[in-house]
Amino acid sequence: MGLQVLGTCTYLMEIDLLRGGEPKRVWGNGRDSHYRIPMSRGDYRPRADLYAFNLRDPIPAFPLPLRPGDEEAMVELGALLHALYDRAGYDLVVDYTAEPVPPLEGEDAVWADQLLREKGLRSS
Repeated sequence: MGLQVLGTCTYLMEIDLLRGGEPKRVWGNGRDSHYRIPMSRGDYRPRADLYAFNLRDPIPAFPLPLRPGDEEAMVELGALLHALYDRAGYDLVVDYTAEPVPPLEGEDAVWADQLLREKGLRSS
């Protein structure tokens, strides 16, 4: 059924915020990234827009296609996730002393550790 959808004018979007597994291959963007938001517009296929970002980058805003002729809504996913985090009190339930799964590597691990220490979520 998945391939049948690609033959339609459906707009497809995937928000990949997972660091595990193999990311889908993307041709021609010339950038490796931890996270990706590919947007495949039915009237633009096989081309697609890619919003790629890394751990230390803010999540980019991206347009959300609606109906033909409607102005696209801009999705500020980063702001939405920050608001949900604050509202749900995740800082009270997440164990920031534990390493993330999968573990961060190299400079990203050092950066995250330093950030958590600065915020008082990890001790020396």
